[in-house]
Amino acid sequence: MTATPDTDYVLEDALARDIDLLARAQHHDPFAVLGVHRTPGGTEVRAFLPGADAVTLIARDGAETSLPPLRDGMFAGVVDNGDLAPGQATAYRLRIQWPGGVQDTHDPYAFGVQLPADGLQALSEGRHPDLDRMLGAHLVDVDGVTGVRFAVWAPNARRVSVVGDFNSWDGRRYPMRVHYGAGVWELFIPGVQAGAAYKFEILGADGQVRAKADPMARQAEVSPATASVVSASEDFTWTDDAWMAGRGPRQSYDAPMSIYEVQAGSWLREVKAGDCIWDALTDRLVPYAVEMGYTHVELMPVMEHPFGGSWGYQPLGMFAPSSRFGSPEAFARFVDACHQAEIGVILDWVPAHFPNDAHGLVQFDGTALYEYQDPREGFHPDWNTMIYNLGRNEVRNFMIASALTWLERFHIDGLRVDAVASMLYRDYSRKAGEWIPNIHGGRENYETIAFLRELNTTVRARVPGAVTIAEESTAWPGVTAPVEQGGLGFHYKWNMGWMHDTLHYVELNPIYRRHHHHSMTFGMVYAHTEHFVLPLSHDEVVHGKGSLIGKMPGDRWQKFANLRAYYGFMWAHPGRKLMFMGGELAQVAEWNHDAEIAWGSLQDPLHAGVQRLVRDLNRTYRQTLALHARDDVQEGFAWVVGDDADNSVFAFLRRGPTGDVLAVSSFTPVVRENYRIGVPHGGRWREVLNTDSASYGGSDVGNSGARHAEEIPAHGHPYSLSLTLPPLATLLLQPEG
Repeated sequence: MTATPDTDYVLEDALARDIDLLARAQHHDPFAVLGVHRTPGGTEVRAFLPGADAVTLIARDGAETSLPPLRDGMFAGVVDNGDLAPGQATAYRLRIQWPGGVQDTHDPYAFGVQLPADGLQALSEGRHPDLDRMLGAHLVDVDGVTGVRFAVWAPNARRVSVVGDFNSWDGRRYPMRVHYGAGVWELFIPGVQAGAAYKFEILGADGQVRAKADPMARQAEVSPATASVVSASEDFTWTDDAWMAGRGPRQSYDAPMSIYEVQAGSWLREVKAGDCIWDALTDRLVPYAVEMGYTHVELMPVMEHPFGGSWGYQPLGMFAPSSRFGSPEAFARFVDACHQAEIGVILDWVPAHFPNDAHGLVQFDGTALYEYQDPREGFHPDWNTMIYNLGRNEVRNFMIASALTWLERFHIDGLRVDAVASMLYRDYSRKAGEWIPNIHGGRENYETIAFLRELNTTVRARVPGAVTIAEESTAWPGVTAPVEQGGLGFHYKWNMGWMHDTLHYVELNPIYRRHHHHSMTFGMVYAHTEHFVLPLSHDEVVHGKGSLIGKMPGDRWQKFANLRAYYGFMWAHPGRKLMFMGGELAQVAEWNHDAEIAWGSLQDPLHAGVQRLVRDLNRTYRQTLALHARDDVQEGFAWVVGDDADNSVFAFLRRGPTGDVLAVSSFTPVVRENYRIGVPHGGRWREVLNTDSASYGGSDVGNSGARHAEEIPAHGHPYSLSLTLPPLATLLLQPEG
């Protein structure tokens, strides 16, 4: 025991050791030292405030007691006040004299445990239903005192502190309380307000100190800054009750779904520095999507991500809309506006991997906490990223909580789950010896399979009407089959095979297409094995692949005609539709995320014609039951002409509950007169859409708006139509009456 200078306070050896640990930012249990404590000498109050000049305790009745400095930033004194007792958080405040001014605040170490034991237990078991409301930073009121409750999972850390612009980023100031069983650290800091920047400073199991962004943060600083931000609102004001109540039928398997894929930062660049991109998109994108007839907007990842060139596919803030686009409130306003306009919103969501930026999840507490320890499981060679350890309860709970945050808190209508194939296979993109087999020696990733099933089961139970969509490029069976039948439980799957096959076909010179006829027909062999989306996504117009119009063969007129015919074939084919922004304009340049799409090209009649065609295709598709109501059943489709490879002609019926549509595509640059096609009905068949129409930039060859079916059997039908097939065009015909 020693007496401290300038005071008769006797410094016990144990307290001296505590001060040493606090001063070195190594104390694992600050609540055992700081705040109010009963000691043999009386009720003692201690505050560790390195850098402070003086500290005064102000009791509830206004009485003031100076807390003398001991050493290294520790202030302590015996207080003769009957109100003061451990756990009586509001019985006193601290007036702190800093070199730059005075701070009057309640003492964080006077407050008790803020997290319920059952919640901590649920996290450990991987079943917390609202994890984003327990962990992270939340504005709360504790015993009438407002501030922020911070909580973070870091089970192997030796010490965790909250650092921010409210404590000069000093890790000695606000060390946290740990709940050892759950590995969760928490601290309520009075007076911290919305907008405050913060991180968690972690003394890891390896002895290294790391400053980490909050994995559960609801907002972040604008990149390249990396701190988390205390979000202003826990909830938003919504006006979309009618949409939310009715979106289930709107997103059912027999409903039309035409998706416009958008990258928020490059759809429109006429946004001044500092202005909110979400507000600009609310004003411009929402009415545009309505005018174009889309049912949904799909946003490339909006979760916070450090590198803009990843387009959001390497996210670190799985609960925070990226600040580069605007505030969480602005994002919510955008979603609300979409719903008011009867447009659904789908988000790309990335549970497969995360980047290894130092402020992120990698080696979070000095151990491989979120990722696998072994790089054969935990490192993704394609993207130089880390792979989530979804076999760990807490990580699985973290990811499902992220999904629910977007669907419930932000009213998102669906999640398109990125890179599912990379999650399902342990040997994905790896050579022999670079991967670890599962417990049965196979390549299937059982942990991921269990996670995806739990995700989809939870979404169906918690958020009825919302959908999940898998980007899955292999032949994995049952991606959209119910979990109880052994499937993964997704609602929809991107049909990557159809996309690759058909794009390969239309890229060919028409003279060679006869040898690849099956590329256009093969999709129907498996079309009813899953609930499919037909994607012409951003992936097809980046990394040197060129634009869609740039892939088309022939002279300029033929390129546009090819593209229009292909779009007509796609919209008539079974499967929901997805088109990346710029595709509807026949944008010539490959997509560049640093530039907006080529709006100026609409001055050219051919580009404007493609836009007009996509608008009319969407409207025809939405208004015609035969084109969407039976997408997933064999009764909804029948080939009429599927074997005319020499002429590169395809004809099929889409059969709806109230009538049929005949789709005919001719993929050669010649006019075919008197081409006879069998149909099931007599009478007049109206030409409801012709991609060769002059209004779309075509040659206006057609059938004068209609043809009468003759009682001449063909292709197994009792009637037939004698049609003029325009060059490089798709026709849609519908029987009248």
